[in-house]
Amino acid sequence: MVQKMGVRRLNISLTRAVPAVSAALMLAAPAFALGAQGDSQGAAWRAARDAFEAGHAGRLEQLAPKLTDEVLEPYLEYWRLHLRLQTASPEAVRGFLARYPGTALAEQLRDDWLKVLGKKGEWSLFADEYPALAGDDPEATCYTLQLRRLRGDETAAADFMQSWNAPRELPEGCVTLSRSMRRTGELDAPKVWQRFRILVAADLWATARRLMDYLPRGEALDAARMRAAYRAPARFLKNGRVDLARVPDRELVIAALTRVADDDPKAAEKFWAGTPSEAFSPEDRRYVWKMLAVRGAQHHLPDALDWFSEAGETALTDQELAWRARIALRQEKWVEVRDSIDRMSALAKNDPAWSYWYGRAERALGEPLEAEGYFERIAEEHSFYGRLAAEELGMTFRIPPKAPPPSEDEVAGVAALPGIQRALALYRAELRNEGTREWLWAIRGMDDRQLLAAAELARRNEVWDRAISTADRTVSMHDFDLRYLAPYRELLAEKARAQALDEPWVLGVVRQESRFVADAKSPTGAAGLMQVMRSTARWVVMKIRMRNFSWKRLSDPEVNTTLGTAYLRHVLDQFDGSPVVAAAAYNAGPTRARQWRGNTRIEGAIFAETIPFAETRDYVKKVMANTVYYAAILGGPEMPLKARLGTVAPASRVAGDIIAMKDESGR
Repeated sequence: MVQKMGVRRLNISLTRAVPAVSAALMLAAPAFALGAQGDSQGAAWRAARDAFEAGHAGRLEQLAPKLTDEVLEPYLEYWRLHLRLQTASPEAVRGFLARYPGTALAEQLRDDWLKVLGKKGEWSLFADEYPALAGDDPEATCYTLQLRRLRGDETAAADFMQSWNAPRELPEGCVTLSRSMRRTGELDAPKVWQRFRILVAADLWATARRLMDYLPRGEALDAARMRAAYRAPARFLKNGRVDLARVPDRELVIAALTRVADDDPKAAEKFWAGTPSEAFSPEDRRYVWKMLAVRGAQHHLPDALDWFSEAGETALTDQELAWRARIALRQEKWVEVRDSIDRMSALAKNDPAWSYWYGRAERALGEPLEAEGYFERIAEEHSFYGRLAAEELGMTFRIPPKAPPPSEDEVAGVAALPGIQRALALYRAELRNEGTREWLWAIRGMDDRQLLAAAELARRNEVWDRAISTADRTVSMHDFDLRYLAPYRELLAEKARAQALDEPWVLGVVRQESRFVADAKSPTGAAGLMQVMRSTARWVVMKIRMRNFSWKRLSDPEVNTTLGTAYLRHVLDQFDGSPVVAAAAYNAGPTRARQWRGNTRIEGAIFAETIPFAETRDYVKKVMANTVYYAAILGGPEMPLKARLGTVAPASRVAGDIIAMKDESGR
């Protein structure tokens, strides 16, 4: 990443001056003030990385003489070894692991080597190396299950069912194990159909089709009928020829109902009402009602609570209970909110969201002392629900006292860590993904003082996202100037004023979108500080009549913030000035945000909690919490989070065209 050095970056930290950098702290000096040699090295390392990812060993060797950064030498060694990992000797692999013990690269190589060993069935080597793996890789875990089964461990099959019932493709090691269990009869037809439903519910129909290989030919669904149910499920339910006396046909009807319910739960419910229910077992009927209820809740249909009742005593997962609680919130049916949370697992109940809403339910049901107990659990947390709980208790909002700044020796100690050195070198070479992996690995297990020193080091090197995220990890000693850095503040304040936007809200959006990384790019094509999509940029450029625009300027902070704040103004106007709905629209598109508003006025916090997309739900909460903290750090008038959230007007009040310019996939 190379920041554009000409852009204004005043007030990097909102309330303190940048400390002088000791000459002795070479690595604490800004990492991005690169000369021609640095630019050339960065290009060489990027080309080498690209050669490695493409599997071009010859190209990598051609580039090797140009790679002169000693700090990154382990990467060249790793790339070379990894490209021949299938045939590498144990001595070669273990030599690398011994030279770089405890590093991110060693962990990655060990993980990949274990997969090679498992695939080859070299179980002795696998068994020796697996205990040293620090992480939890699903494919390596599958090979471990294979090994346990080979050694006669009767519990391996039961543990495998966690992978079998997960809504994802089976890792390769588990595919081998599942085929073995099919041959022995341990994976019978009911278990296959159970996984079929899980995959269909997750819209993994291609994976579900491949599951038919686990069934005898006469008991499996043919691909043509599955395609018909997937591509035109309503037509299939109307006209498809099914024999409800057969399990496969009943399962295909349920799958088609699920497909319809994904888009229109009411239509699916009508199809279900017209289906001969006596053809389905009571368990199947309860499953269908549960499926309809969850999707109805995600579409904010009041009928969903009745559908949950139709599901009877069927077991609900924590996620399903969460949706039962959310649709009850939409209707302010506090008994059902409390009951849903009561039925969750202990782990789910302890989530700050459900602690808060349980407290709200207790208060609404006339139990104020019980409510206060639930609020007190989370009121000290620096989060969306922590702030709301504190406000329910009437606690005055204060930024936590600032910890003593890290000393130069503390910063130097962190800067001397090899993993941190590699991370900064990778950032200099614009290998951001690799740099972030190294950084995250290096700060594992750090205490608060070390985290603050690492955050300060990242700030000095202008790695804004690492500075913010690292400071965000502290437990008892905090520096909110680091947590809520504001690079480009002068520029953002200017754009906010031009669009009559609340500056803390704009900063809150940028913090969540890019952590102030000017050249950030998302997999969906969003770019820059405000992660502007090309479709959005095209529309805004035309609307504001920007001259001399080109796509390569989309990451330029001046251009990006002009477009991003203009679009924020647009969605704010579209949604009656509600920042919580506008934030949802900025992330997932105005069309969806409009649908999520419903037909009655609701509390802003309830709107946020009931957003169907988990990513957007989390995004909106964090943007609004960010806003409160930036406002406090900037020293403006205090405005409680609940007041900022306000109430959300019904969709019928929206006037004007709703243009879905942001990526409608809910990036």
